[in-house]
Amino acid sequence: MTGGKKAASAVMAMVGSAALSGCINLEAPDEPIVIELNINITQEVIYRLAEDAEEVIEENADIF
Repeated sequence: MTGGKKAASAVMAMVGSAALSGCINLEAPDEPIVIELNINITQEVIYRLAEDAEEVIEENADIF
């Protein structure tokens, strides 16, 4: 592109973005936003050691 075409493209981009900026309106709601979160987290950890495993641990106490 030549310098003139680049400038023209830049001007067109600015005009296009300026046209779009007038279309956006932000307005706060009249009432507050309420977010209700009902979260129930239950964690259950159960350790079960079979009799066989207990015997192996007792027999090999030096490695445990």
